[in-house]
Amino acid sequence: MIFTNLLYQLEAETGILTITINRPDKLNALNAATIEEIRAAAQQALEDPAVRGIILTGSGEKSFVAGADIAELTKLDEVSARRAAERGQEAFALLEKSSKPVIAAVNGFALGGGCELAMACHMRVAAENARFGQPEVNLGLIPGYGGTQRLTQLIGKGKAIELLLTADMVKADEALRLGLVNHVVPQAELLSFCKQLLTRILTKAPLALGLCLDCVNAYYDKDRHGYQTEAESFGRCFSSEDFREGTSAFLEKRPAVFSGK
Repeated sequence: MIFTNLLYQLEAETGILTITINRPDKLNALNAATIEEIRAAAQQALEDPAVRGIILTGSGEKSFVAGADIAELTKLDEVSARRAAERGQEAFALLEKSSKPVIAAVNGFALGGGCELAMACHMRVAAENARFGQPEVNLGLIPGYGGTQRLTQLIGKGKAIELLLTADMVKADEALRLGLVNHVVPQAELLSFCKQLLTRILTKAPLALGLCLDCVNAYYDKDRHGYQTEAESFGRCFSSEDFREGTSAFLEKRPAVFSGK
């Protein structure tokens, strides 16, 4: 697919895909077309065996995603707004449920839909100038792309409610203290840090990485049983080539070479 609002860059030698929200004149704000491209890019990445891990970021040094395209929102009614929320949730869920690790490299403002997009990723690394927030109540709205759910999961009910109701912005160091982000680094080091972290993760068994992610997601899925999913996934590992390679490498005191099978 040819993308208009995204940059889709795959490093063939590492298998690391960088997806960049590229609407710098709009501070990378999310409109319907961009959300559809995020969905398509995520689906393409999941289906491409050459992609082993994903970094999601925004263009420039000021904004990851500054929020939704407000002008577009004013044209919606109750029915179309609900469908827009559902489309956003579906797109972001592809990232959250990805069997390949996804890191958000938050290079600036992550507000509204931008904060929701970052939270849908498996991990978040923030530049020192990053700012997070869900300011929707200032517009007479609430988050619609999963923000009420994921913010609560990440930082707890009480603090999530405070941030949702006050619309306060959180600086990077406070986001780290709350558990909203995993690391805070200087802006100039953001992408290189994310690539180093992802490269280290990608030395592990691909099947096991995907199963870990699935088991964690099962905890939050009301239609699944987390402990049962974990037991089933643990058993599945024992029939994999990766398990045989990993245990053999350990016993033979050599680095493992995993196939993802």
